[in-house]
Amino acid sequence: MKKNQEYQYLNLLKDIFKNGVDKPVFNNPGVYIRSVFGRQLRFDLSSFPLLTTKKVFLRGIIHELLWFLKGDSNIKYLIDANVHIWDEWAYKNLLRSRSKDIVALARRTLSNSSEKSKNSSDTISQDEFITLLKALPIGHPFVKKYGDLGNVYGVQWRRWKTSDGRAIDQLAWAINELKTTPYRKSIVVSAWNPEFIYEMASPGKSMALPPCHTLFQFNVNNGRLSLQLYQRSADSFLGVPFNIASYALFTMMVAQVAGFKPGEFVHTFGDVHIYSNHFAAAKEQLKRKPRKFPTMKINPAVKKIDDFQLEDFKLEGYDPYPSIKGEVTVVGGF
Repeated sequence: MKKNQEYQYLNLLKDIFKNGVDKPVFNNPGVYIRSVFGRQLRFDLSSFPLLTTKKVFLRGIIHELLWFLKGDSNIKYLIDANVHIWDEWAYKNLLRSRSKDIVALARRTLSNSSEKSKNSSDTISQDEFITLLKALPIGHPFVKKYGDLGNVYGVQWRRWKTSDGRAIDQLAWAINELKTTPYRKSIVVSAWNPEFIYEMASPGKSMALPPCHTLFQFNVNNGRLSLQLYQRSADSFLGVPFNIASYALFTMMVAQVAGFKPGEFVHTFGDVHIYSNHFAAAKEQLKRKPRKFPTMKINPAVKKIDDFQLEDFKLEGYDPYPSIKGEVTVVGGF
């Protein structure tokens, strides 16, 4: 009998606990990581690898993926969909500004909403910030400036800026290559653009979060499409379950629009770690026995990658254990 594929993930957690090296976390002296380097998981996409040892927020995964596919960098779309997985990074950017005009705008807007401000400081809270982004229209200058995360995944996938002023749609190119020359070994999409990363970037141009999902490559064998992701840095408790489901679903979507059956999702890691404030939660998850993976049904009528909507995905047979909460550690990509 074939062993449940989820054990790969649980064994990775055990590996980190047993063999990991403890390292400090940049700008967060109260937390450290336990880390190993260079690991790999493989998932057969005949089922959908949504972890069962804790409930995973699938609606958030799908909305985030659709946001990437739009080439969007503004969290307004996610906030309007009640998905808040990127809130902390946008709020961190806001805190760099001490503008009294921002505070005044927040106070005026919130005074007309159901959430009255109880804050009298010279800045606004994260809850106030998110309420403000939700209340204002997408074209408002505040939303355009402070909701934007810069050159994050979707922008690099769909609107990679070139030195001669063009914008390259890497994903559209990759899908066209899969349709026309599927056996090429160079169908690669990269999110790692040094022009917008760390000190290599011009002042004010650095990404809010340098890409953890550095690049991915497509491969076709016997009419099945597989994808391998290289992830330079992986939060194994909170992030990796999302990453597995997201890229597995992405592989299935591209397979459909390019005319293939899904093959494998191969997840290759650089630094994969557990944050110290997740240790207890990860150990609790390890006590649970995996259940059968669910099935993902995708609307077969969708033939273009830009046409997918939330309603095109139906999950069947998902029977997870209850969710296990963990605090997001915002470390700026380090």
